[in-house]
Amino acid sequence: MHDLKSKKAILWDNDGVLVDTEKYFYKAARVILKKVGIDFTRQMFKEVILVKSVGPWHLLKERGFDEKTIFRLKAERDDLYMHYLQTENILIDEVTEILEAFCGNKMMGIVTSSKPGHFYAMHKRTKILKYIDFVITPEDYKMYKPDPEPYLTGWKRTNLGKEMCLAVEDSRRGLLSAKGAGLDCIVIPNEMTINSDFTEADMILNNLKELKNLL
Repeated sequence: MHDLKSKKAILWDNDGVLVDTEKYFYKAARVILKKVGIDFTRQMFKEVILVKSVGPWHLLKERGFDEKTIFRLKAERDDLYMHYLQTENILIDEVTEILEAFCGNKMMGIVTSSKPGHFYAMHKRTKILKYIDFVITPEDYKMYKPDPEPYLTGWKRTNLGKEMCLAVEDSRRGLLSAKGAGLDCIVIPNEMTINSDFTEADMILNNLKELKNLL
Protein backbone atom coordinates (compact mmCIF):
# COMPACT_ATOMS: atom_id res chain seq x y z
CA MET A 1 0.00 0.00 0.00
CA HIS A 2 1.15 3.54 -0.74
CA ASP A 3 2.17 5.71 2.22
CA LEU A 4 -0.99 6.58 4.17
CA LYS A 5 0.31 9.99 5.21
CA SER A 6 0.55 10.94 1.53
CA LYS A 7 -3.13 10.27 0.84
CA LYS A 8 -4.94 13.41 -0.27
CA ALA A 9 -8.44 11.95 -0.76
CA ILE A 10 -10.63 9.53 1.16
CA LEU A 11 -13.47 7.72 -0.59
CA TRP A 12 -15.83 6.58 2.13
CA ASP A 13 -18.35 3.81 1.84
CA ASN A 14 -21.55 4.92 3.56
CA ASP A 15 -23.60 2.09 5.05
CA GLY A 16 -21.63 0.27 7.72
CA VAL A 17 -18.75 2.78 7.73
CA LEU A 18 -20.33 6.16 8.46
CA VAL A 19 -23.84 5.05 9.41
CA ASP A 20 -25.03 1.89 11.13
CA THR A 21 -27.81 1.11 8.65
CA GLU A 22 -27.14 -2.37 7.29
CA LYS A 23 -28.90 -4.04 10.20
CA TYR A 24 -32.01 -1.97 9.51
CA PHE A 25 -31.92 -2.75 5.80
CA TYR A 26 -31.78 -6.42 6.77
CA LYS A 27 -34.55 -6.00 9.33
CA ALA A 28 -36.84 -4.32 6.80
CA ALA A 29 -36.30 -7.09 4.24
CA ARG A 30 -36.77 -9.80 6.85
CA VAL A 31 -40.07 -8.32 8.09
CA ILE A 32 -41.51 -8.01 4.58
CA LEU A 33 -40.38 -11.42 3.38
CA LYS A 34 -41.73 -13.08 6.51
CA LYS A 35 -45.19 -11.80 5.53
CA VAL A 36 -45.06 -14.11 2.50
CA GLY A 37 -43.58 -17.09 4.34
CA ILE A 38 -39.87 -16.65 3.64
CA ASP A 39 -37.38 -16.85 6.51
CA PHE A 40 -34.68 -14.42 5.36
CA THR A 41 -31.80 -15.22 7.68
CA ARG A 42 -28.87 -12.98 8.56
CA GLN A 43 -26.52 -15.37 6.76
CA MET A 44 -28.62 -15.14 3.60
CA PHE A 45 -28.49 -11.34 3.85
CA LYS A 46 -24.70 -11.38 4.10
CA GLU A 47 -24.37 -13.69 1.11
CA VAL A 48 -26.81 -12.08 -1.31
CA ILE A 49 -26.41 -8.40 -0.41
CA LEU A 50 -23.08 -7.79 1.34
CA VAL A 51 -21.06 -10.14 -0.87
CA LYS A 52 -22.90 -10.62 -4.19
CA SER A 53 -24.75 -7.28 -4.13
CA VAL A 54 -28.05 -8.72 -5.30
CA GLY A 55 -31.43 -8.49 -3.59
CA PRO A 56 -33.39 -11.35 -2.02
CA TRP A 57 -36.17 -11.09 -4.58
CA HIS A 58 -35.04 -14.13 -6.57
CA LEU A 59 -36.36 -16.11 -3.61
CA LEU A 60 -39.84 -14.84 -4.49
CA LYS A 61 -39.42 -15.65 -8.19
CA GLU A 62 -38.36 -19.20 -7.30
CA ARG A 63 -41.60 -19.57 -5.36
CA GLY A 64 -43.75 -18.37 -8.22
CA PHE A 65 -44.51 -14.79 -7.16
CA ASP A 66 -45.35 -12.51 -10.10
CA GLU A 67 -43.49 -9.28 -10.90
CA LYS A 68 -46.32 -7.06 -9.70
CA THR A 69 -46.29 -8.68 -6.25
CA ILE A 70 -42.49 -8.51 -6.04
CA PHE A 71 -42.58 -4.82 -6.97
CA ARG A 72 -45.14 -4.17 -4.22
CA LEU A 73 -43.09 -6.01 -1.62
CA LYS A 74 -39.94 -4.09 -2.63
CA ALA A 75 -41.85 -0.85 -2.14
CA GLU A 76 -43.01 -2.02 1.30
CA ARG A 77 -39.42 -2.87 2.20
CA ASP A 78 -38.24 0.55 1.08
CA ASP A 79 -40.94 2.31 3.09
CA LEU A 80 -40.13 0.34 6.24
CA TYR A 81 -36.41 0.97 5.79
CA MET A 82 -37.10 4.68 5.39
CA HIS A 83 -39.03 4.60 8.67
CA TYR A 84 -36.00 3.10 10.43
CA LEU A 85 -33.69 5.70 8.90
CA GLN A 86 -35.89 8.49 10.18
CA THR A 87 -36.34 7.13 13.71
CA GLU A 88 -33.32 5.01 14.74
CA ASN A 89 -29.92 6.18 15.99
CA ILE A 90 -27.79 5.42 12.92
CA LEU A 91 -24.69 7.64 13.11
CA ILE A 92 -21.61 5.60 14.03
CA ASP A 93 -19.66 6.78 17.07
CA GLU A 94 -17.02 9.46 16.46
CA VAL A 95 -17.86 9.89 12.74
CA THR A 96 -18.65 13.58 13.12
CA GLU A 97 -15.43 14.30 15.02
CA ILE A 98 -13.31 12.35 12.53
CA LEU A 99 -14.83 13.98 9.45
CA GLU A 100 -14.44 17.37 11.07
CA ALA A 101 -10.76 16.63 11.72
CA PHE A 102 -10.14 15.58 8.10
CA CYS A 103 -12.20 18.40 6.57
CA GLY A 104 -9.92 20.89 4.85
CA ASN A 105 -6.95 18.52 5.05
CA LYS A 106 -8.27 15.70 2.86
CA MET A 107 -10.68 15.71 -0.04
CA MET A 108 -13.57 13.44 0.93
CA GLY A 109 -16.20 11.71 -1.13
CA ILE A 110 -18.85 9.10 -0.35
CA VAL A 111 -19.28 6.17 -2.76
CA THR A 112 -22.57 4.50 -1.88
CA SER A 113 -24.99 1.87 -3.17
CA SER A 114 -27.84 3.50 -1.26
CA LYS A 115 -30.75 4.87 -3.23
CA PRO A 116 -30.55 8.67 -3.27
CA GLY A 117 -33.87 8.98 -1.42
CA HIS A 118 -32.63 6.83 1.44
CA PHE A 119 -29.16 8.39 1.41
CA TYR A 120 -30.29 11.98 1.69
CA ALA A 121 -33.02 11.12 4.20
CA MET A 122 -30.51 9.56 6.60
CA HIS A 123 -28.04 12.42 6.24
CA LYS A 124 -30.69 15.04 6.77
CA ARG A 125 -30.50 13.71 10.33
CA THR A 126 -26.75 13.05 10.62
CA LYS A 127 -25.66 16.52 9.40
CA ILE A 128 -22.33 15.15 8.15
CA LEU A 129 -22.56 16.01 4.44
CA LYS A 130 -21.21 19.48 5.18
CA TYR A 131 -17.80 17.81 5.58
CA ILE A 132 -18.05 15.91 2.28
CA ASP A 133 -16.83 17.28 -1.07
CA PHE A 134 -18.91 15.01 -3.32
CA VAL A 135 -21.27 12.05 -3.25
CA ILE A 136 -21.47 9.15 -5.74
CA THR A 137 -24.83 7.32 -5.70
CA PRO A 138 -26.36 4.76 -8.13
CA GLU A 139 -27.53 7.72 -10.23
CA ASP A 140 -23.86 8.21 -11.18
CA TYR A 141 -23.01 4.68 -12.33
CA LYS A 142 -24.57 1.65 -14.00
CA MET A 143 -22.85 -1.30 -12.31
CA TYR A 144 -23.06 -1.80 -8.54
CA LYS A 145 -20.27 -2.92 -6.24
CA PRO A 146 -18.38 -5.31 -6.47
CA ASP A 147 -17.95 -3.93 -10.00
CA PRO A 148 -15.15 -1.30 -10.06
CA GLU A 149 -17.35 1.37 -11.67
CA PRO A 150 -18.57 3.08 -8.46
CA TYR A 151 -15.02 3.65 -7.18
CA LEU A 152 -13.68 4.54 -10.62
CA THR A 153 -16.40 7.19 -10.77
CA GLY A 154 -15.43 8.47 -7.33
CA TRP A 155 -11.73 8.47 -8.15
CA LYS A 156 -12.28 10.51 -11.33
CA ARG A 157 -14.05 13.17 -9.28
CA THR A 158 -10.90 13.72 -7.22
CA ASN A 159 -8.70 14.64 -10.22
CA LEU A 160 -5.86 12.95 -8.34
CA GLY A 161 -3.65 9.97 -9.06
CA LYS A 162 -4.95 6.67 -7.70
CA GLU A 163 -1.99 6.46 -5.33
CA MET A 164 -3.28 9.64 -3.67
CA CYS A 165 -6.69 8.10 -2.89
CA LEU A 166 -7.83 5.71 -0.17
CA ALA A 167 -11.10 3.77 -0.04
CA VAL A 168 -12.61 2.87 3.34
CA GLU A 169 -15.00 -0.08 3.32
CA ASP A 170 -16.76 -2.57 5.56
CA SER A 171 -17.92 -5.26 3.11
CA ARG A 172 -16.35 -7.71 0.68
CA ARG A 173 -18.33 -6.31 -2.26
CA GLY A 174 -17.01 -2.83 -1.51
CA LEU A 175 -13.45 -4.08 -1.06
CA LEU A 176 -13.54 -5.84 -4.43
CA SER A 177 -14.96 -2.72 -6.08
CA ALA A 178 -12.19 -0.51 -4.68
CA LYS A 179 -9.38 -2.93 -5.48
CA GLY A 180 -10.80 -3.53 -8.94
CA ALA A 181 -10.59 0.23 -9.47
CA GLY A 182 -6.91 0.12 -8.55
CA LEU A 183 -7.27 1.86 -5.19
CA ASP A 184 -5.76 1.11 -1.81
CA CYS A 185 -8.53 -0.01 0.53
CA ILE A 186 -8.77 -0.20 4.30
CA VAL A 187 -11.56 -2.32 5.74
CA ILE A 188 -13.28 -1.66 9.06
CA PRO A 189 -15.62 -4.64 9.64
CA ASN A 190 -18.82 -4.35 11.66
CA GLU A 191 -21.21 -6.84 13.23
CA MET A 192 -22.77 -7.66 9.84
CA THR A 193 -19.48 -8.18 7.98
CA ILE A 194 -16.98 -9.30 10.63
CA ASN A 195 -16.70 -12.86 9.29
CA SER A 196 -16.33 -11.92 5.62
CA ASP A 197 -13.26 -12.65 3.51
CA PHE A 198 -11.07 -9.54 3.37
CA THR A 199 -7.97 -11.20 1.94
CA GLU A 200 -7.45 -8.44 -0.63
CA ALA A 201 -7.58 -5.61 1.92
CA ASP A 202 -4.48 -3.45 2.33
CA MET A 203 -5.25 -3.15 6.03
CA ILE A 204 -8.01 -4.19 8.43
CA LEU A 205 -8.80 -1.93 11.38
CA ASN A 206 -11.10 -2.17 14.36
CA ASN A 207 -12.60 1.33 14.26
CA LEU A 208 -12.42 4.81 12.76
CA LYS A 209 -10.21 6.11 15.56
CA GLU A 210 -7.43 3.80 14.40
CA LEU A 211 -7.79 5.21 10.89
CA LYS A 212 -7.56 8.77 12.16
CA ASN A 213 -4.31 7.95 13.94
CA LEU A 214 -2.83 6.47 10.76
CA LEU A 215 -3.74 9.38 8.51
